[in-house]
Amino acid sequence: MHQKNKDIQKRYEGFLQTNCLWKNDVVYNLHQFKIDVKSTKIAIEIDEKLRLGKYIERFVSYQLQQDNSIKILCENIQIQKEKITLGELDCIIKKNEKPIHLEVIYKFYLYDDTVGFSEIEHFIGPNRKDSLIEKLKKLHDKQLPLLYSTECVNYLKTIHLKADKIAQQVYFKGQLFMPLSKINKKLEILNSDAITGFYINQKEINLFKNDRFFIPKKKDWIIQPHQNVNWLNFDDFKNETNQYLERKFSPLCWIKLNNGEIKKIFFVWWT
Repeated sequence: MHQKNKDIQKRYEGFLQTNCLWKNDVVYNLHQFKIDVKSTKIAIEIDEKLRLGKYIERFVSYQLQQDNSIKILCENIQIQKEKITLGELDCIIKKNEKPIHLEVIYKFYLYDDTVGFSEIEHFIGPNRKDSLIEKLKKLHDKQLPLLYSTECVNYLKTIHLKADKIAQQVYFKGQLFMPLSKINKKLEILNSDAITGFYINQKEINLFKNDRFFIPKKKDWIIQPHQNVNWLNFDDFKNETNQYLERKFSPLCWIKLNNGEIKKIFFVWWT
């Protein structure tokens, strides 16, 4: 298999193995989309220049196509008003003949209980520039209501649907990371199975000076860690990550512990 195809396959499998951030509709009444996870050889071309969110949308499209109960009616539909884009519908599908407007999200969030007052508010982006609560509010207040706009009603007529006959669901997958001090904490609202690893700061990194490290490129953040990479020793890792931390960028890394166990971590600049 060509290396590019191998990379796509690993990423697709990593995507499939990623859990949804919650179950059913316990968060903001946003109903999580359910689909059977079937590992399969993926046979599509993907532009490597796509940002990660768009890259993953291609995986979702492929996954939907593998399910005989699902028919994709449209994808990535821009809704416009007088040539101004109001927003985009990720896709409209029929599952068992029932129409669904589906929004696709894949995120990485870190738990910081100094932010906000609830479990959901505690989860923020690796660089503190975004948060789970902000994304949820955007979905609830802007992205999902777009379906009911006058401009969208006009589009729906072209595919012979009415907004009030379409269910709305989200396919919100993600990886959650806990601080080292709360690595075994169980979540009360969100899906604890979505906890993928932990994060450490520049003081805590010294606890791992006898371990090995790897810094995957961002497209590979979604894959499952494995042995077959060029591991860095502690000093080389610190030298390589300095450039990230100076730019206030928290890299996702793999750490291979002395016992051979491999874990995903974020090395953050902000604590």
